[in-house]
Amino acid sequence: MKYITFTVPCYNSAAYMRRCVDSLLVGGEDVEILLIDDGSTDRTGEIADEYERNYPGIVRAVHKENGGHGSGVNAGLLLATGCYFKVVDSDDWLSEDAYRRLLARVKAFCTGALSEPMDQPDLIVCNYTYNHLEEGTAHTMAYRNVFPAETPCTWNDIGHFRPSQYLIMHALIYRTAVLRETGICLPEHTFYVDNIFAYQPLPYVKKICYMDIDLYQYFLGRADQSVNEEVMMRRIDQQIKVTKIVASCVDLDEVRQQYPKLAVYMCRNISIMMAISSIHLLLINDKTALQKRKLLWNTIREEDKMLYLRLKYTTLSGFTYLPGKVGGKITVQGYRIARKLYQFQ
Repeated sequence: MKYITFTVPCYNSAAYMRRCVDSLLVGGEDVEILLIDDGSTDRTGEIADEYERNYPGIVRAVHKENGGHGSGVNAGLLLATGCYFKVVDSDDWLSEDAYRRLLARVKAFCTGALSEPMDQPDLIVCNYTYNHLEEGTAHTMAYRNVFPAETPCTWNDIGHFRPSQYLIMHALIYRTAVLRETGICLPEHTFYVDNIFAYQPLPYVKKICYMDIDLYQYFLGRADQSVNEEVMMRRIDQQIKVTKIVASCVDLDEVRQQYPKLAVYMCRNISIMMAISSIHLLLINDKTALQKRKLLWNTIREEDKMLYLRLKYTTLSGFTYLPGKVGGKITVQGYRIARKLYQFQ
């Protein structure tokens, strides 16, 4: 039995993917590792094949035409046989001690070996760490104030997220059956689709388990990285596309009826994405970018006026849509302060 399926989307990852894969091999026969070679033009495919030969029954190399990160995740979900499903980017890795604790807990869930039996949680949440290796700094994001540690809970039991806290793909491990139930299919040839992966399935999650372990090690610093500010400005149309998908893929009024706290969080998540899009359009600061900013907000208003009003007047994103040049300067200055404070790319 495979307890966790790790899907590793790889595109021209030859220079750094071994660190990622080696960290996952700690799970041995209890896990499967799907290396999705997304039409790479370097030695990524050869390295994936090498791991499959050396670790049969654990590693599987999957070669496909280039379709982008989302396409790789889709391929992994289609092939997964593990009880739980986690995406690990090829330049990131898992902390060994935390990984061993996670795997032991998952095995207990799946085999009913807990001293206090509980149903398998639909979602396991763990901490993640931003690693600026070149700068020699690290910053961990934890959720101790949001979820009770290793105690089953529902969305109605959660606490409040701090301004710097939100659930990203790196923190999440979904039960595979639940993820498939959502029907999620990420768009191809599109960056930032991890935002959809960390948002759309949440209403399907009935039970959550939070493990207070620093599991996921998230590398920051590569010049071509998708979260690099200059890269995000070049790819702003894709950021806008994903923001629109997230804003429209879930009926928050339905969620609010069953899980009001989750609805608040999900609205806040849209707010964060709107803020990111708005800020980077302000940083581009030309006529076309400012028009795109206006059109984005108008789209939200036309599709869901109540959501628009919440975003505009009750959430962070409203401060990124302040009128005039002065409003834009205030927004950018606030972003610079937050960037320095939280050490994001």
